[in-house]
Amino acid sequence: MPFLDPIYTASMTPQQRAWFYAEFNHASRDEVVGVLLALFLGCFGIHHFYLRRNGLGVLYILFSWTGIPAILGFIEAFLMPGRVREYNAVQASYIATQIFATSPAAYADPSPQSVSCPACGGACDYAASFCPHCGATIVTHA
Repeated sequence: MPFLDPIYTASMTPQQRAWFYAEFNHASRDEVVGVLLALFLGCFGIHHFYLRRNGLGVLYILFSWTGIPAILGFIEAFLMPGRVREYNAVQASYIATQIFATSPAAYADPSPQSVSCPACGGACDYAASFCPHCGATIVTHA
């Protein structure tokens, strides 16, 4: 696994970190593969499909008969390591954001769990309409 900036996993639990690395290993791309695709299949734009840039990949295929994409593919072979690193950073950021968004703390109900009865002052369930102690009507404001 290539070096990954620990900023994405700094505040994660061990379970979240394991989940992050599993997802990142699945979504990340390899720089060497990107360079080789740009060198040998750059005339067809395969290196753009590798980085999920499908619009550019289709454009390269459409103009592959002119030879211009072959020249651009050779030039882009030198730019691919940076593009792959940028792609991997975006993927890591997205995965970390999704993990933090689906953590159990995100599902915590911010509403109070109990309210006090206006008549007797006893604790009542927030969703209750009547006090279980004195039977008074409880008015909750949503």
